[in-house]
Amino acid sequence: MNIKNVSTKKSLERLTRKINWGIAGMGNFAENTVLPTLAQLKRSKVVSVYSHESKRAETIGKKYLAAHYFSDYEKFLQSGVDVVYVASANPDHYWQTIEALKAGKHVLCEKPMAMNSSEAEEMVRTAEENGVFLSVNYVYRFHPLIRKAKELVEKGFVGQIVSVSADFNIDFAPADNYRYFKEKGGGPFRDLGTHMIDVLRFLNGEISKIIGVKDNVVYHGDVEDFAMGIVKYVRGGYGSFNVSFNASKAPNRIVIQGSKGYISIENVVAKKMASSKLIIDIEGETRKTFRRRANKMLIRLREFQKSLLRNEEPEVSGEDGLINLRLIEEFEAQCL
Repeated sequence: MNIKNVSTKKSLERLTRKINWGIAGMGNFAENTVLPTLAQLKRSKVVSVYSHESKRAETIGKKYLAAHYFSDYEKFLQSGVDVVYVASANPDHYWQTIEALKAGKHVLCEKPMAMNSSEAEEMVRTAEENGVFLSVNYVYRFHPLIRKAKELVEKGFVGQIVSVSADFNIDFAPADNYRYFKEKGGGPFRDLGTHMIDVLRFLNGEISKIIGVKDNVVYHGDVEDFAMGIVKYVRGGYGSFNVSFNASKAPNRIVIQGSKGYISIENVVAKKMASSKLIIDIEGETRKTFRRRANKMLIRLREFQKSLLRNEEPEVSGEDGLINLRLIEEFEAQCL
């Protein structure tokens, strides 16, 4: 299901006031990334925060000068918010998003958007039925160097695409964190792999098949610490990804290999505000290198803010989240 008609979406009185945000889930990511980044947007204001722990909601709410803080989700939704950022743990994405959509709130949800595709389908359908936007926070596609790479691919600079690889490896030892519990959607594949699947789709289009492996190579626990996959593109060519929780150091680069040359992007994945590098090496031309430092989260939130103010479909839709989740399930159903 792809939402084509956006004329029924609820307008935010274009260019007349700020967007009132509510943040659901007060984990480290919300505290240290989402809230300080939103504070940089002139047309947005965080007015309310929610946590199932009342003390946590109060502490973070006061820290970021939110007018309201709640441990009651219904009251949170009634506190004057236009859009909800669902930054909670994976099992909470579905119910928090559904309730917000039914209350007429736009939603930007963390990835993966749900625990399974059935939940995701309902989320997409509920957004359409209530005339509001649903988007998923796939942030890497908004980095300027990744967008430049996509532009070069579409213009045929590297020729026919042979392969695209995207790696995301970090060191995250087993801990009392939802990412290390299978029933909570934990493991590097769902946490990091979903980002890389979105990058592969962004750079070379839709995927017709996905296969791979999951294993415990270094850390042994309830979830894998390593996953590797191969995808086949609808338009031709292949892609691959490598994600893990067991690497203290890793190159974490994106490489696009074509019949005429290659593009490599370094220091974007797993890096925050790093000086990233784009290398373009094309047959018959001098090798070129470009560097760029960018806050991809800020760029992503500006895009979403802009779509709301203009009453336009966000670049990353709920449908994108659903497609990525279906690919996750296909991978998990057959992997070793």
